[in-house]
Amino acid sequence: MHKITLLLLLSIWVGQAAMAQADRDTAEARYNTAIAMMEDGKPAAAIPLLEEAIRLNSNEWAYHYEMAYSKYMLQDYNAVVEILKKLVKRKDINSRVYQLLGNAYDLSGKRDKALEAYEKGLKVFPAAGNLYLERGVMEVNVKDYTKAMGYFEKGIEVDPMFPSNYYWASKIFLGTQEEVWGMIYGEIFLNLERGSKRTDEISKQLYLTYKGEIQFKDDTSVSVSFSRENVLTLPADGQLKLPFGVGVYEPLMLLSLTGEKIINLPSLNRIRTRFVENYKNVAFAKNKPVVVLFDYEQQVKEAGYLEEYNYWILAEGDEKQFGEWRSEHKKEWEEFIAWFKKNPLKITQENVFYRGKY
Repeated sequence: MHKITLLLLLSIWVGQAAMAQADRDTAEARYNTAIAMMEDGKPAAAIPLLEEAIRLNSNEWAYHYEMAYSKYMLQDYNAVVEILKKLVKRKDINSRVYQLLGNAYDLSGKRDKALEAYEKGLKVFPAAGNLYLERGVMEVNVKDYTKAMGYFEKGIEVDPMFPSNYYWASKIFLGTQEEVWGMIYGEIFLNLERGSKRTDEISKQLYLTYKGEIQFKDDTSVSVSFSRENVLTLPADGQLKLPFGVGVYEPLMLLSLTGEKIINLPSLNRIRTRFVENYKNVAFAKNKPVVVLFDYEQQVKEAGYLEEYNYWILAEGDEKQFGEWRSEHKKEWEEFIAWFKKNPLKITQENVFYRGKY
């Protein structure tokens, strides 16, 4: 009799576990369908699916988050806030919850509440590049670009593979007299995001900056102007430290301009190729901290694809010239793209590039 009771209890437990698993599986299926609906621009159709997913498995925080996001897409910001105010109390969420909460407050006209949400999120997730992005954009909105840059560059430092902070840092610096930082941040951004409207924008801006800041005055003289910073610093070791722009980038650029008379895609390919070679070989560049982008360019060169890479980086600067070049180099271009997909730029905490290191 005792054995029969145990077997009965065991069979009930197994049956309940199977039912619970079935509910979780159904919930996940509804969730995935809801995500597809939202990606197709149909948030209203996603809501009943998410409601069922939550009913079947209310412990999964992502279901609640996506419910909030569907409301966000429908511009029901009060509903978003109500859902996420509960969700931020949980320990198993990620930084996107605070990001969406802050965004909902911001679009409701509650700037202070938005700032509070982002700041609270950064205390919980201090390495969240997306939250530094949002804080920076809030400062851009009030035209405090110096403060905004502090957030974008901190986001780069702590979350170096997150593209958007590079995008904003590049946009801001390319509009100043310190374009050197915008040139490097911008090219890193192109590598991390690839193939978006924003990458087209930055590609064109990099080309125009080269064209505007390299000036051939006559047959014998050329000037470059990517940096105006000329303040020397004296570190603890007593060695004078030249600013990166005028101490490394501009001298390398000048060396790389030998023999050139105009700026266009072919000449920039040659200039950038010499720049990579000079960075590797010139003594004053060797003594600087590693620049992950320049090292990656060296990797591309060693693979035999630096010309293709250079044209890709600056393609939007002269679409006609790029199109003509690509039509003449179809095989090389296809081989480069195949290699490029398998060998992306990788940035870690050890090799991350941000202005404070230099």
